[in-house]
Amino acid sequence: MAEIRQVDGRPVIDYLARDYESLLAAMRDLIPQKLPEWQDFANEADFGNVLLELFAHMGDILSYYTDRVANESFLGTAQTRTSVIEHLRLIGYELGTAAPAATTLTLAVPGSVTSTVTVNKGDAFATKSQKDRPAVRFEYTREAPLVIDFSTLTPDPVTGRKVFGIAQGGIPVEEGRLIAGELLGTSDGTPSQRFPLAHPGLVLRPPGPPGQTSRDVLLTTQLGTTVDSWTLRDSLAFSEAGQKDFAVEVDADDRATIVFGDGGFGAIPSQGTVIRATYRVGGGLAGNVPANVVTTIVNAPQLALLGATATNPSPATGGADREDIDHAVQHAPAVFRSLRRAVTAADYQALAQSFKGVGKVRAVATGWNRVTLYVAPEGGGKVSDVLEANLIGYFEDKRMLSQLIEVSDVDYVPVYVTAEIAVESFYVTADVVDQVRQAAAALLAFDRVDFGQTVYLGRFYEAVQDTPGVVYVNITEFRRADRPVPAVDPLGKLSLGANEIPVIPADADYASGLRVVLVSQGGQ
Repeated sequence: MAEIRQVDGRPVIDYLARDYESLLAAMRDLIPQKLPEWQDFANEADFGNVLLELFAHMGDILSYYTDRVANESFLGTAQTRTSVIEHLRLIGYELGTAAPAATTLTLAVPGSVTSTVTVNKGDAFATKSQKDRPAVRFEYTREAPLVIDFSTLTPDPVTGRKVFGIAQGGIPVEEGRLIAGELLGTSDGTPSQRFPLAHPGLVLRPPGPPGQTSRDVLLTTQLGTTVDSWTLRDSLAFSEAGQKDFAVEVDADDRATIVFGDGGFGAIPSQGTVIRATYRVGGGLAGNVPANVVTTIVNAPQLALLGATATNPSPATGGADREDIDHAVQHAPAVFRSLRRAVTAADYQALAQSFKGVGKVRAVATGWNRVTLYVAPEGGGKVSDVLEANLIGYFEDKRMLSQLIEVSDVDYVPVYVTAEIAVESFYVTADVVDQVRQAAAALLAFDRVDFGQTVYLGRFYEAVQDTPGVVYVNITEFRRADRPVPAVDPLGKLSLGANEIPVIPADADYASGLRVVLVSQGGQ
């Protein structure tokens, strides 16, 4: 409640109390001093009370907007994605869009096939749709067609089929869908024209070196028989007059807009010019599918006619949801300090961390002119060829001329934990076991671990013992996968190397977080 204090004989209102109840109480406290003839103000039906409640309500609303304006005016306190986007644009930092997962497919055809087949950009493959999970689409995204000559392959002696597999390079694919030649509209010749893309969820990686057209958004204009290609830039601030550049702005709802120049910074499309865009949509953690699930040939009739089958021997990795505002606020200052130039290992690490699809990264100078990036894709797993190529291309105009960049996988260390637990008789045992596993899994979740982290036995004891329904716990196994003995580390901690990250084992008994051994059971 607001308090009216006497200062030098005058009433002073606490202006920090600005909610409805406080404002209403403060105004009622002033009635005896300001309007002593109003004696019946305690009556709720009094018209004066109606007015006070109305003023308190309006004051509460105005106070809310005043606070919101103050909060959204600073990057550190802003809560809405729109405000964070606008703040970071002042330092040239764009929030990352969702990143697509990538994998490599193997292709098998009947042993009698001797023809040559071409895989083109946009040829699509997918997982099978399930009752609670839609199909995930993957496409071949490289500009250069992939030519496969099956006459050079030998049939497998067991299956009798010819396999174009990882040894031959496979078919690199990315999750998402190609939107080809979308008509955006016609230029009216005015400066700073804006054309929204029809499909949300644009996949937008940072442009490469100056002069290199982004392969994520290809923009063409046509006036009569003249067709021009335009170049995507981070910003039009450094584009010259007449230079055919454009920028892309993505709003808080993942809707992308093409932005042209004003004639001084970037060219203006001539009046009557027809504008078309080719781009990709998709991305997200849903693309990180397991191995051997991308088995449907969706849009590659030349392969289907051969009786081909496809699969992904390794999981798809690198898929990431759009950059959240907490990540942006944390990493944007480091990117700004680097001036988007990679000189020190810290610069490489900050810039690589801002690249969508990279979950964790450690940069190490491994030579006088060589930097190695140890990369864990978003969600874990190995670095795909697509992510590696994109990441190296991203640094092409940021590294020093003589600097060489290598991308390496991190070393994942499975942590084996077995816990003996007793469950209270009035708890459902299966529910308690599930909660124990979830609590243990949270300790080794990808977002909660890091390079060289020490894993403590005590944390597992705390997590399990704090689970409702657990009477007691005794951990009989706590070790690294590569060290079978002792079963429980005598120091109660597992130390990891600089390039190692702890993970949950893939073994079925441990894949839920840990292996549970019931000492006694409660209700069923």
